[in-house]
Amino acid sequence: MATSTSQPMLIPILENGDRLTRVEFERRYQAMPDTKKAELIEGVVYVASPVRITKHANPHGKIITWLGVYEAATPGVMLGDNPTVQLDFDNEPQPDAILRIDQQKGGQSRISDDDYVEGAPELIVEIAASSASYDLHDKLRAYRRNGVREYLVWLVQEQQFRWYELDAGEYVQQQPDQLGVLSSNVFPGLQLAVGALLAGEMQRVLAVLQEGIDSKAHKDFVARLAQ
Repeated sequence: MATSTSQPMLIPILENGDRLTRVEFERRYQAMPDTKKAELIEGVVYVASPVRITKHANPHGKIITWLGVYEAATPGVMLGDNPTVQLDFDNEPQPDAILRIDQQKGGQSRISDDDYVEGAPELIVEIAASSASYDLHDKLRAYRRNGVREYLVWLVQEQQFRWYELDAGEYVQQQPDQLGVLSSNVFPGLQLAVGALLAGEMQRVLAVLQEGIDSKAHKDFVARLAQ
């Protein structure tokens, strides 16, 4: 009598361009522990390439430094470095950085039981090589549709920094003030000296941020979060 032996089911690997549901994307991603970064954007898989130091890793570090100082001064606000964000059934990005308000303090995202961000953080930052990147196309549309209130994109090759604010369901690009500073309307006191950032002058970036942290608007925000 012939007997059959069951074979273990092999889970396919994630590949660029795969079109998957979020459930299947997560199943494959979890089966690939050596994959450092993969995203599902509008139902399409993007697997990250090796990270270059001057075109991504160093700019990324500067953004984390800037946001980290703000987080330290603002109880009730959480910074995330490359967190998985479960936006909707077709989108599970892994942004370069997020800043979110605690759900208990009125924030619009939450932390799931398995420790992922669910829903739209108030602010997302992406480091992109150029304006041709999917960060300014498919990702932008997904973030806008899901209600990410502020979306910041650093275009490294083009030496540009774009700050979008959600207004009536559309992203409006903010313009720097007369001093070349961009400011958040969601996180009072979070302000960025764009020219200094692009020039690598982090002392100036942090000095301008500290001015925002010392402002009455930031103190009032901290007081509201504490209630």
